[in-house]
Amino acid sequence: MTMLIQNSILQDASQVFLDEIEALRQVQARLDFQFEKAIALLLNCRGRVIVSGMGKSGLIGRKIAATFSSTGTPAFFLHPGEGVHGDLGMMAPGDIVIALSNSGETPELLQVLPVIRHLNLPLIGMTGNLKSSLAKRCDVVLDTSVSQEACPLNLAPTSSTTTTLVMGDALAVVLMSQKGFSETDFAIYHPAGSLGKRLLLTVEDVMHQGQDLPKVMLETSFKSALLEMTSKKLGMTLVVDNTGKTLGIVTDGDIRRVLTREQDIQHLKVQDIYTSNPKSISKTALAAEALALMEQHQITVLPVNTTNGHSEGIVHLHDLLKTGI
Repeated sequence: MTMLIQNSILQDASQVFLDEIEALRQVQARLDFQFEKAIALLLNCRGRVIVSGMGKSGLIGRKIAATFSSTGTPAFFLHPGEGVHGDLGMMAPGDIVIALSNSGETPELLQVLPVIRHLNLPLIGMTGNLKSSLAKRCDVVLDTSVSQEACPLNLAPTSSTTTTLVMGDALAVVLMSQKGFSETDFAIYHPAGSLGKRLLLTVEDVMHQGQDLPKVMLETSFKSALLEMTSKKLGMTLVVDNTGKTLGIVTDGDIRRVLTREQDIQHLKVQDIYTSNPKSISKTALAAEALALMEQHQITVLPVNTTNGHSEGIVHLHDLLKTGI
């Protein structure tokens, strides 16, 4: 069994952080007009951004492409090995290519370059070798070179992959800023995330309506109202007039209060126990607004009304919480 050298574990780990932070500082200091030129090309792209690289560079390339796509710049990753066996058909006029290679001499990637040139696609290179074959064939070269890898053997891609990843992040973030990419835009590309739900999910998406909607009238008996509430399982019922306009609401709380103070409930009608003019919301409002309104007034249900006060639905706190907003 290999024995742990306890004194060196955290020291070695800290050194990796220091080495990679220093590599990032060096790359940051070299940012120049080439980066600005890359942004200009990407802003003018009318197609998609194609990111390509082999090995560890390919793994970083996949993440860069995903970041572009989720921040408003359509992108995908193209494996150069698969590319030369037919996948280059994914490329089309109007696209732009970002090629990743620390050495700049990756054979599979170099084989793709003639096709890129044939299609007249702008080519941005990220490489640690500005004199490489890749660098010489690019329209823009972004220098991601490092003085040494964090690997103690100076062999495993570590610092170099970090600088490439951060360079890709820098491109994506600057593009977001230049395009005026907003929080709402971000939500559109992340509809299943909490931000997407808060900014996109409306009351109509979560409300109960139609046959699921409990409704009674003012002259309805207490017992009938209780049966309606029980059958619809929302812990409440709307009180409406004969045109469907919302007059009020009866909740579980109203029922408990009546049972506490009344000995004889046989004679009671809805008009004796309901709460008039309850808080309500429009079906076009965001679900997050409904949640905020409920929290503000410490209620668990909201009638959903039309502009003229007619009942359209009910939104329940439990349904909002289940959405994850």
